[in-house]
This record gives sequence, C-alpha cells and structure tokens, in this order.
Amino acid sequence: MRRILLIAALTAAGPAAAADLPERALAALGHGRPFVEVTPGPDGSSGVILAAIDVAAPQAAVWSVMTDCDLAPKMVANLKSCRILKQDPQGRWDVREEITRMTFTPSVRTVYREDFDPPHGKVFHRTDGDLKMLEGEWRLAQHGDQVRVTYEAHVAAPFAVPGWVARIALRHDVPMALLALRREAMARTP
Repeated sequence: MRRILLIAALTAAGPAAAADLPERALAALGHGRPFVEVTPGPDGSSGVILAAIDVAAPQAAVWSVMTDCDLAPKMVANLKSCRILKQDPQGRWDVREEITRMTFTPSVRTVYREDFDPPHGKVFHRTDGDLKMLEGEWRLAQHGDQVRVTYEAHVAAPFAVPGWVARIALRHDVPMALLALRREAMARTP
C-alpha cells in the first residue's frame, strides 16, 4: 500500500515538482554544492535521508546515469555490485540486487524494486535482502537551465549502528554519489 502511495505521489507531482527543500538546502544548491540531511530514527538503526543537487545537463542524460546499474558501483562508495534481476519489457520497472561492503561490517545485500516515470523520477522499495526497510524516491525537475535532482529515502539497517557513525558515513558518501551523478551526466552532454 505504501508503495502505491509513493507511486501516486510521484505521478501526481509531475515533471515540474521538486521536494520541499529547507532553506539550508537551497543555500547549498545556490553555491553549487550538494545538500544532504540525515535524520536518525529513535531506534539507532533507521533514519531518513534527504538530498539534492543541481546538474547542468539535459534531464535525459541525468536519467540515463541514474538508471545505469553497471555504472552504480563506480559512483557509490562501498557499493560492490549492482545487477538487474527482473525488468519490465516496456521499461516501467526493474528489480535490482546491490551488495554493499563497508569497513568493519558484514556485506549487506539489498533487493529493491524501482518503478519509473522517465525522465521525471522513480520510486523504490525493498523486496528482499538484509535491510529492514528501504523505500523512497528520486525526482528530477527542470530548474532554470539545470536539473534539480532530489532524493529521499527511509532506511533501516540490519544491525544497530551508532547514530553518529551512520550520519558521518552518509554525510560523506551521499554527497560523493551526487557529485558523481553530476559529473557523469555532464560527461554525457554534448
């Protein structure tokens, strides 16, 4: 049911909508920097990630990079593999398996389904694997001569992690992934 609500929200938002971003996010984006905010859950193993970046590339180029499973391990720190397990012949969805390995932790296997609204965004949710919860969305919206990419995810790790450790890792890794997305999309722009 929650997935259906996420898909409905994304579809209703349409191409021009973007996540409501706090002023500090708009300030970072105004200076050409990515924005990442990690709000921990009360249990120490869950939280919400809100992130955004502006990309000076066509929306189709950003979309192409965002959906490239083979490229993902080169862009995301600690992501060791990404493979598509199933996909819709019409390209409306796929199911992916990712393996993540961080120092001093066991590998984490994540299987999730993505439902696409190209090139405006995608919603995703966990279907199997080690994470207790993974659901969220990516949105792309034209913002002047750039594409504003927003990301929001609700995540629960398979094991308790001190909140400050998770926040430090995410505040480092998510901006690096967003910068890699921008770099790759701009490289695909003539």
